[in-house]
Amino acid sequence: MSRTFSIRLDDDTASKLDRLALALDRPQSWLIERAITEYVGAQWWQLEAVADALTAYRGGAEVLTPHDEVMDRVEARLRTEGL
Repeated sequence: MSRTFSIRLDDDTASKLDRLALALDRPQSWLIERAITEYVGAQWWQLEAVADALTAYRGGAEVLTPHDEVMDRVEARLRTEGL
């Protein structure tokens, strides 16, 4: 089953959608559906990951790492990889 939604786009985005649909020889509705599906999927994955992490933490299976420590690790890894 599918549902119909009505959306509003600013002129610039609508113009880009027009040109993209023409270039890809696809209907605008197909592009809009793909964009929303990708966005919702990414957001849903993140929401589930956070919920799983909170459940693990509350259950005692995980410990919190201070933000500064996480950033130090990220920066060290970036330096190691030359980024």
